[in-house]
Amino acid sequence: MAESAVSLVIQNLAPLLITEVKLLKGIHEEVTSIKHEMEMIQSFLKDADIRAEKDDTSNVAKTWVKQVREEAYHIEDVIDEYILHFAKQPHRQKHCFYFLQKVFHFTINLKARHVIASEIQGINRILKDIQKSGERYGFNAIDQGRSSIDANTEVVGIESHRDKLINWLLKGSSNRMVFLVVGIGGLGKTTLVRKVYDNDKVVPHFDCHAWITVDMIKQFYKARKEVAPKEFDTMKVTSLIEELKHYLREQRYVVIFDDVWDIGFWECLKCSFPENDKGSRIIITTRNEDVAPSGNESLDYYVYKMSSLPFEKSFELFCKKVFKCEGGQCPPDFVDISCGIVEKYGGSPLAIVAIGGIFSTKAKVVFEWHKVLDSLSSEFEINSRLRSITKILSFSYHDLPYNLKACFLYFGMFPEACSINCARLTRLWIAEGFVKEKKGLTLEDVAQDYLNQLIHRSLVQVNEEDFIGRIRRCRVHDIMHEVILSRLGELSFNLVSMTNYSNFERVAQCLSIQNNVNTHLQSITNSQTCSILLLGVDEVPNSFLSTCFANFKLMKIMDCEGAPIDYIPKEVGNLFHLRCLSLRDTKVKMLPKTIGKLHNLETLDLKRSFISELPAEVNGLRKLRYVVAYIENTDKNFDINFRQAVKVHSGIGCLQALQKLIKIEASSAALVEELGKLVLLRKLEIFKLKRENGIVLCTVLKEMSHLQSLDICASSEDEVLELQSMSSPPPFLRKLRFSGRQEKLPEWIPKLKSITRLSLIWSRLMDDPLKLLQAMPILVELWLYDGYIESRASKFMIDEGALPLLEQLDIGPCPQLKEVPSGIHHLKSLKQLRFDEMPTEFVLSLQPDEGPNFGKIKHIPSVTFWYRTRGEYYKSYKLGDSKLLEHLQS
Repeated sequence: MAESAVSLVIQNLAPLLITEVKLLKGIHEEVTSIKHEMEMIQSFLKDADIRAEKDDTSNVAKTWVKQVREEAYHIEDVIDEYILHFAKQPHRQKHCFYFLQKVFHFTINLKARHVIASEIQGINRILKDIQKSGERYGFNAIDQGRSSIDANTEVVGIESHRDKLINWLLKGSSNRMVFLVVGIGGLGKTTLVRKVYDNDKVVPHFDCHAWITVDMIKQFYKARKEVAPKEFDTMKVTSLIEELKHYLREQRYVVIFDDVWDIGFWECLKCSFPENDKGSRIIITTRNEDVAPSGNESLDYYVYKMSSLPFEKSFELFCKKVFKCEGGQCPPDFVDISCGIVEKYGGSPLAIVAIGGIFSTKAKVVFEWHKVLDSLSSEFEINSRLRSITKILSFSYHDLPYNLKACFLYFGMFPEACSINCARLTRLWIAEGFVKEKKGLTLEDVAQDYLNQLIHRSLVQVNEEDFIGRIRRCRVHDIMHEVILSRLGELSFNLVSMTNYSNFERVAQCLSIQNNVNTHLQSITNSQTCSILLLGVDEVPNSFLSTCFANFKLMKIMDCEGAPIDYIPKEVGNLFHLRCLSLRDTKVKMLPKTIGKLHNLETLDLKRSFISELPAEVNGLRKLRYVVAYIENTDKNFDINFRQAVKVHSGIGCLQALQKLIKIEASSAALVEELGKLVLLRKLEIFKLKRENGIVLCTVLKEMSHLQSLDICASSEDEVLELQSMSSPPPFLRKLRFSGRQEKLPEWIPKLKSITRLSLIWSRLMDDPLKLLQAMPILVELWLYDGYIESRASKFMIDEGALPLLEQLDIGPCPQLKEVPSGIHHLKSLKQLRFDEMPTEFVLSLQPDEGPNFGKIKHIPSVTFWYRTRGEYYKSYKLGDSKLLEHLQS
């Protein structure tokens, strides 16, 4: 993390050097020197971090790393203070009578520059001392070998995994096959593969075996009881590879590479293992899925992902460890508390064994167990068995590149077991400065790649995916969360619990204010704080927000999502460095005009707030990349397609950095025309579009070559969307949704080859839309809500080979529809079929056993019927549900 902090400072020093003209003589050289010193120190940090982790008896390395990190934060603060100071000064004075004022400002500026110059010189001296101390302690040649700790010798539930891997080894293709066993540390990968490797069926099946830890060729010769060549130890690498290939050419071999980390490992090694059609096998255990061979290289490799132990197996393992004298059976008095322990720390065999070992040494008294459970966080620090868990899981952390370390530790800003919105998380990473620019990609794309890497490394778990497999929500395992928290305390990422807020005195770069405890938040007044997240707080005093915005001048992130606040004070305009402001799911009704002073603001999230209009001053925020805003409506009968859009003012075309503009109102043709200047847009949702502005919008959309998601809603259900005239639609559109009359499907829609999700609402087309859309090659989801004119919709037709990837089809209301679409069995990928507001006769014809048309849909995993009910939007019924028949009869 110190390495990451230093890297961020180095990045930020570059633009500061460009402002040489504003620096006093000699200070430019000082800043350049700081940059060079930081680059030199950065080269020491990885070794120092590893030494700090390995050496439990000495605090030298930890102290050195702490000094570097704190000085890096100090530099960042000085830079931000410097930029803030000059941002407040008038650029020029227009009238001569301001002469005295200019002299006054010059005097103030001179003093400020001297202060800043003095700080920079002081930092430079400190950095030189830190570097010398690093050299003195030898942070440049540290053994980076990994621990061989394996507390996971007692496992349960491994039999099915073992049998599957054995079957893979013994059967299948005669080609050389590679198996990747992937999972986070502590799941039992090594234990599993060892049981497979030593199995009585596996050993005699292969001519030679090797479990690679030191020297592979020596193991091969030893396995054959042969003597390795005398010149073995002096051979060059290329000679060794040739010797290995020569030896294995006629052998059926099995090789285990345990705990591989390097993603280039297989590329370097594959040439050593010949494909000899003998049925040879290679198993690689790793925490990083990216270690796998290239998919283009060969079809003869498989990835086996080890998941966490289910609760039942975790409980069985815990009882086996703790209640040995009871034959592994949990006494009745201990069932509840044991279940609580397993729920918190379950899933990882390593953790269960270690924690079980602690409780096995305690008296079998429930009260004492509660005391131990309450102090388990401190046990993580002092107990050797739990410390071994921390070390094993920390290996994955240390193997991360520096830019991913900060992103990973950021999960500690959220509560334990929290399911986190991935878009929110990546936007926070960007605002913190963790995400580097990459040519040809947006920062959001790069941040998503970071998240994918953490998932592939088994450090982050996927909680929810969308219809095309994109990750929507994620989390970290509770044990990993404990490891993260232990590191955050060392890194000034402070998690403030409301129960101990009065003791909070440390300098904190980031504050995550959690817990449902009412208290006086205004006691937190550290002016160096850069980020505040409010999470699950019952009450936020107005004075707290005013204090934050008045005093926290270096603030970059203010995330109030879900917080109980109803207004934003005008002091928000003081936060010149603010990059992210989230008022999602709050009751805020209005933004102050001072928001126009936030010239560094990149994200403005107003989703499901009560803000109905963006002030005109927003149009001056040229760095805005993401704006989402629509009003939360409390009327349950309010149609979701007419969520009130937010009004924007003319001039929005100036926000040329925008990539997402969601739920805005198309109030005039002039405003629609301005959208054409937003050429970087990836997502656009525009509501209340009138027919006469449709042609203008078509012209505008031709300029948005990056657009991926488009949602257009007419001003009313009967308003026509005039969208026929688009000759060149955005080529990368993946999601398209129209709400409004169309009568005829625009000819350009079926020609879109990248569309995966299409919704046509109230279109009332004259012709069968399925006939026109079924050639779309990668469409995954299709929703036709009132999409076909009633008098003509007596049947739909689906041809063989149509919509090969379609997984979800929604149809209705169609009062005239007599039967399910003809040829629906041709939709081979269909998983969900939904009908909205369909007539009783149609629904009864599909019921199991009795319905004459049931056979046409029985192969579809999910068939549901949706109806409006009083006081709710919709209520769904599954096929065959008795309540559905009751609803139809009522």
